[in-house]
Amino acid sequence: MSDDTIRLVTIGRMLRRRRRFLLILAVLGALVGYGTSVLFPPRYTASASVLLPGQWEERELLTQAEIAASSAVVDRVAATLGWAGVSGGELRDRVSANAADGNIIKISGTADTPEHAQQLADRVAQQFVTFAAGIAGDSTDPEAATGPEALRQKVEQTNRRITDLADAADPGKTVESVQARTELEQLRTALQEAMKKLDEADPAANKAGLVVMGPAARPTGAAPPTRMQLTVAGALLFFLLAVIGHLAAARADRRLRTGPEIAAALGSALLGTVDVPGEGPAHRPTGHGPRDRIRRLLGIGPWWDLPTPRTSDDEAGRRIRYRRVCARLRDQLPAPRRLLVVVPDGDEIARRAAGQLVAEAESDPLLRVVGVPVSQPMLPDRDTESGALVVLSAGSWTAEELAGLAEACADGRHDVVGTVVAGTVRARPTRSAGHPPEDATPALAVSGHATGGAV
Repeated sequence: MSDDTIRLVTIGRMLRRRRRFLLILAVLGALVGYGTSVLFPPRYTASASVLLPGQWEERELLTQAEIAASSAVVDRVAATLGWAGVSGGELRDRVSANAADGNIIKISGTADTPEHAQQLADRVAQQFVTFAAGIAGDSTDPEAATGPEALRQKVEQTNRRITDLADAADPGKTVESVQARTELEQLRTALQEAMKKLDEADPAANKAGLVVMGPAARPTGAAPPTRMQLTVAGALLFFLLAVIGHLAAARADRRLRTGPEIAAALGSALLGTVDVPGEGPAHRPTGHGPRDRIRRLLGIGPWWDLPTPRTSDDEAGRRIRYRRVCARLRDQLPAPRRLLVVVPDGDEIARRAAGQLVAEAESDPLLRVVGVPVSQPMLPDRDTESGALVVLSAGSWTAEELAGLAEACADGRHDVVGTVVAGTVRARPTRSAGHPPEDATPALAVSGHATGGAV
């Protein structure tokens, strides 16, 4: 297809001509989305927040978020909850944590009911605070008293010893006693400043005491994707796939749409383009089999990407076009002779145009219409007819199909003297379409097959 496939007018034409089919696909997609929501029950998500006091770097907050959702915390939650058939590994898929602004870790838990989701988020937050306190050294284990805590105890003992020594010294009676008391007070001050600096430099002292900022709120709605979202998504997905499929098929379509292209594929001259009124069943599917009924039900009968038929002239204007084609045909022939008018089977527009052409030509030249199946084209051998005039509609056949039709003419020893392209037009609403002339009735009543019978 040409670049017309990507234009908005082409998409609008497709939506207008395939609206029933696209609507059916959208409804089907909605049913598929609804069925998917039934297979996957709704989930509910609750969130709890944990505050981390002190100064924290961004990478440290990310580390704490990883710890909150780790197996060390979630396994403890699974043990305390005691839900039947739910293990720590399954809970890890339902728990997530991320670092928010303001030194806050937001913990989310997903479960099958709002109550379970709220309970899961609260338990994870509590176990995370307990686990973080244990890492920071905030424990009652006697062995944890070593290190900085033991040093603090030693400093306190030293302060008491200094107080005892200062009281034992002779208060103010000698210079030596005053100097000793002064040195002891300086030592006490130095020890207090050292412990203050030690407390400020201890990260565990600064970053201990994580706080859970209240219980998690019970969710009032299911977590996405909800049943409505899945239903709408299914309808949109099927609709978009149908639109893309139509555009891709139109892009890959190789049917010829212009008269020069069709004439070149047949290896003949283009004698002209004639019009056929689009009213009536000529432009709609005419079959009565199950497949044709299904196509009519889905609204996929005619090709959607064909241009909109232009408004027709009156009956006199259309007959002028046929007469001009007949005049060009007589100019192509060296002498009056009989010709076969070859029409592809199933091309109702071309068949109507051929009947009108026979009526306008009268007996100069003498024309006989034959229908030819495009899949296996075959024409009668040359007898009284000594040439072929091909009549077909635009946008219905590919170059390969027309080449096969030309080969069938050559096999029957019929020279293709010309090509006539037929197109549908819309009759003016203010004028009647009129009736064909009396001499057109025999031509339109003629019928036959590709084996050589009169059509």
